[in-house]
Amino acid sequence: MSFFDKPLGEESSGQPDLFDLLQGRTEPAEVSSAQQTDEYLAFDEKSEAGGETEADSGRLPPEARRALVGLLRHGVIMADNKRLQFEALCRYRAPVEAHLADMYLRLLLDEHAGLAILLQQEAEELDEDDEVSSLIVRRTLTLYDTLLLLVLRKHYQERQNAGEQRVIIDIDRVDVALRPFLPLTNSSRSDRRQLSGALKNMKDRKILAAVRGDEERFEITPVIRYVVNAAFLEQMLEEYLKLATGAGLSEEQEASDV
Repeated sequence: MSFFDKPLGEESSGQPDLFDLLQGRTEPAEVSSAQQTDEYLAFDEKSEAGGETEADSGRLPPEARRALVGLLRHGVIMADNKRLQFEALCRYRAPVEAHLADMYLRLLLDEHAGLAILLQQEAEELDEDDEVSSLIVRRTLTLYDTLLLLVLRKHYQERQNAGEQRVIIDIDRVDVALRPFLPLTNSSRSDRRQLSGALKNMKDRKILAAVRGDEERFEITPVIRYVVNAAFLEQMLEEYLKLATGAGLSEEQEASDV
């Protein structure tokens, strides 16, 4: 699922010499007199123009640019904790979407849920050269993370159907819900350290949010609705339960044969 892909920009293999020059890391002796003259001319032209050029100021107003940077950096903007950025994305939705389209990206905006998600364009919209057209690095989920997602999605759906506006779950409940799937993870008992790490990963991906004052309870955010489709949920849970039951019976048979 593309939401789980991490936007580029947090890691870099090194900066070009031009960036070193612009950021002041190049010694003055390395800059030719011709380059210095060009820089002074550019500065004079900018001063005579009365301030920033169009390229400097950008096509989006400052609040829209800040929201766009936040979206590109984190992949998700939620109104609950980034109200101004979310409102800016709503207000300038059309130009933001146009800007993202230039980078083969798209905006999923759910104003009712207060949620904005950065996604890759649909496959048919992309060029054949994936290396060029994809700004999102795809990462495959582990089986454990997939099972955890299904358990969280199931709980979210049940509590939403019961009329709850905020869906809270604690680590003990997650642990119990995962136990039927333990044979698939080649484990006979739950591992709290592994579970805690997986829950932290879900927090990093904005699927879970911390509950203030309680480290063992989490709020399941509306992001999960776009990660696991409700119609697909039951089918996946049923299939994994069948596999887990079969794996459990096989382990019991092997134990009795020993």
